[in-house]
Amino acid sequence: MRVLLVGAGGVGTAVTRIAARRPFFDHMVVADYDPARAEAAVAALGEAAGRFSARQVDASDGAAVRALLAEHDCDVLLNATDPRFVMPLFEAALAAGAHYVDMAMSLSHPHPERPYELCGVKLGDAQFERAEQWEKAGRLALVGMGVEPGLSDVFARHAADELFDEIEEIGIRDGANLTVEGYDFAPSFSIWTTIEECLNPPVVYEADRGWFTTAPFSEPEVFDFPEGIGPVECVNVEHEEVLLVPRWVDARRVTFKYGLGDDFIDKLKTLHALGLDSTAPVAVGSDLGPAKVSPRDVVAAVLPNPADLGERMHGKTCAGTWVKGTKDGRPREVYLYHVVDNQWSMREYGSQAVVWQTAINPVVALELIATGAWSGSGVLGPEALPARPFLGLLTEYGSPWGLREG
Repeated sequence: MRVLLVGAGGVGTAVTRIAARRPFFDHMVVADYDPARAEAAVAALGEAAGRFSARQVDASDGAAVRALLAEHDCDVLLNATDPRFVMPLFEAALAAGAHYVDMAMSLSHPHPERPYELCGVKLGDAQFERAEQWEKAGRLALVGMGVEPGLSDVFARHAADELFDEIEEIGIRDGANLTVEGYDFAPSFSIWTTIEECLNPPVVYEADRGWFTTAPFSEPEVFDFPEGIGPVECVNVEHEEVLLVPRWVDARRVTFKYGLGDDFIDKLKTLHALGLDSTAPVAVGSDLGPAKVSPRDVVAAVLPNPADLGERMHGKTCAGTWVKGTKDGRPREVYLYHVVDNQWSMREYGSQAVVWQTAINPVVALELIATGAWSGSGVLGPEALPARPFLGLLTEYGSPWGLREG
């Protein structure tokens, strides 16, 4: 297998460090708009860098991406950029005859009149509209293959296949006890993506209603996370699992709730009230003359880079899937989860916990595709494929998952 990895930020760099320890691929091209970032990611691999090369590419330039895929005879494009670049990379892979894997799906757009009741354009709609073309091409677009979405969807498939006869509810629950020394506000993941997820209308799925929306931060609940993290208040947030799981798993309700905390929520609400969450460029005067900038890009620029926070970060992050239903005629509840300790990921890989936890899952998926354990064509979510091979390989990578009853 030959891989084109687009994006050499925190997650992309972690991908290279994880993949470098596995033999399933022949070569990985690491490409980024900033060539220095791609070169740094490869250089950091030391003696393992022989199977990697660094290149410059603009992820929005489909022709340039197609040329890079052809030049290096790549079988698959792994997208480690933010969601703005999903569609140009998705389209470039299809045009080049390559498989495609991403960790976040095409962007949503709220309903113009009733945003907190009805869905407008949903996450991933633009990709699923092209499913027939991918099927005809005999190529696989594996979408939402990070940790959430991604591993959380694999957990949902595993629950449906092996743990339950009937499922009443699937609830993705994400929480952490991470702290960052020296910062009052330092998101552990891309603030651009965090704003997009948290301020858009959350989507809920119910079998008798289909998909519908609620207000941001709705339905607060306290969820007790394992391995010492403890109780964290979680709220509804827009996320891909709610759009993916019901396509392949029979459940009466699907939700996604994120443990944000009151302080984080208040800051997001303030950004929204000031218009600083907007992606539309605004005119800004300066000594060099007027310029147009996106307020959200300014927020991202003034905050610390999440990839650089590892040395200051302490604690654990947990991603998981809570499932309620029946097995053998008896009620059952389980929480399938994956916990990463930041001190461990920094010591073992030099990557902070959140980006490392995101990065390991597409690497596992690529290995399953390379060996033929996962195969298919069209636009598929992780829950469309068998869970057991993935969970077994994740453990083999040295990052076991857990199951809590009740």
